[in-house]
Amino acid sequence: MAQEAGWWRSAVVYQVYPRSFADSNGDGVGDLNGITARLAHLERLGVDVVWLSPVYASPQADNGYDISDYRAIDPAFGTLEDFDRLLAEVHARGMKLVMDLVVNHTSDQHPWFVESRSSKDSPKRDWYWWRPPREGFAVGRAGAEPTNWESFFSGPAWTADEATGEYYLHLFDRRQPDLNWENPQVRQAVYEMMRWWLDRGVDGFRMDVINLIAKDPALPDGALTGTAGLGDGYPHYGTRDRVHDFLQEMNREVFAGREGLLTVGEMPGVTWEQARLFTDPARREVDMVFQFEHVSLDHGPGGKFDPRPLDLRLLKGSLGRWQTALAEVGWNSLYWNNHDQPRVVSRFGDDDRWWRESATALATVLHLHRGTPYIYQGEELGMTNAPFASVDDLRDVESLNHYREAVAGGVDPEVVMVGLRAMGRDNARTPVQWDDGPHAGFTTGTPWLAVNPNHTRINAAAQYDDPDSVFHHYRRLVELRHTRPVVALGGFRMFLPDHPHLYCYERALDDARLLVLANLGPGEESVELEPGWAAEHVVLANTDRVRVKAGRAELGPWEALVLER
Repeated sequence: MAQEAGWWRSAVVYQVYPRSFADSNGDGVGDLNGITARLAHLERLGVDVVWLSPVYASPQADNGYDISDYRAIDPAFGTLEDFDRLLAEVHARGMKLVMDLVVNHTSDQHPWFVESRSSKDSPKRDWYWWRPPREGFAVGRAGAEPTNWESFFSGPAWTADEATGEYYLHLFDRRQPDLNWENPQVRQAVYEMMRWWLDRGVDGFRMDVINLIAKDPALPDGALTGTAGLGDGYPHYGTRDRVHDFLQEMNREVFAGREGLLTVGEMPGVTWEQARLFTDPARREVDMVFQFEHVSLDHGPGGKFDPRPLDLRLLKGSLGRWQTALAEVGWNSLYWNNHDQPRVVSRFGDDDRWWRESATALATVLHLHRGTPYIYQGEELGMTNAPFASVDDLRDVESLNHYREAVAGGVDPEVVMVGLRAMGRDNARTPVQWDDGPHAGFTTGTPWLAVNPNHTRINAAAQYDDPDSVFHHYRRLVELRHTRPVVALGGFRMFLPDHPHLYCYERALDDARLLVLANLGPGEESVELEPGWAAEHVVLANTDRVRVKAGRAELGPWEALVLER
């Protein structure tokens, strides 16, 4: 039976970060069999799609986002047979499985790159971006890099290769060289690999930084960023027109004739105007985008590790703008958390006094927008940021590079740690908290990253039988999307855009209306309602004290209500 086009509009996706989900063999690292053993949790939650972060063979320089073999499973996670068993079990539960596609770059240990760097005359030399040193400079000297581009992970985006006397480009870690998508052989090799996974039964791809694959072949310098003479190369590699050609070709070569798939483009820096093009069904590029505008609003002048308190008015402006912009054409992903973001209840909520209320209020606000919601592992339990004592507790390459560079530049190490505790990616990667036992039930061994000590009170086992738990609130939000077409397909209207604490909006489809009211602040708030709304219209609340009467809703701290008529 053919799957309904656009089925993902009423679906909910759950992201699994395998290293931290569940460990089946006691080596301290999560694995595929651990995921299979915990699928009942996802089935109970009611999600439709499992997005699996990379499990391919990898040296793990960036926790699997540096791939050395696209058709092999890393031994840390298991075997291809383990993967096939997981895929079969996911399908048996009526869910789909989406793989992470990382093709902007490979590992420097991938055979393609090993061959590419072997000689300037290698047949695969042009599979990556190689350039001689800047004119008048010797290779390896400071300032000899072919361009002044800064890497996302600190330092220059070029690394010298002494053997061939040239530099290779890496927008991320030096062990993640960028593929040259201008080379048609590269594209065909990628498409062949994608077809191999689809033929194996996977249901689509989340495409890592896919809007960065189209570089300007001239590789010009970027405007100076103020960091040690480095420049911003984004205008020369971010969301260039050429990327549309690549994605349309990918669609023809890989996805044409296959039904029921999901394609998601992660796109740093993408604008809503560009997102409309990427997700317009008529253009056949991707089904939806992952954009970053709303998770950049609390970055200070010094960047993500210089956080400032969120101004809710900016958040409403951003999310509301995307709702309006993609209302007629295109589609968006809805998320607070993923493997690159700190925990939302600590970031935008109150993980102390109002922990449960703020976790559920933020979930309510996000999930009832137009778009496809993504739940990141542990978010449905209200997992929080971790109390990292020192840099020795960290594992993430981005955080470690930032710490080293900042301290070398004279910044107080404790000041650096404040930013890393708030925004570091390790916050998302502490093991899932299954129970209150040793290591939270994640492993019988020593976990690769320490479990958050609050697992004794925040864990899945404690929440399953508690109808008021964060878990069951997420479950009810998933159910609303499945059962109310207005949630998936309705129009959107924002109220009170300038209020500093209230987030209120309406969804409407034909005669159905859904009103979302949330107080994302620590004090009491009152909302005047349009005529006709009453207490009997409440279909979901995150507290037991619903106060809707006389044309007003009274909302306590971090209280959320959903009304329907």
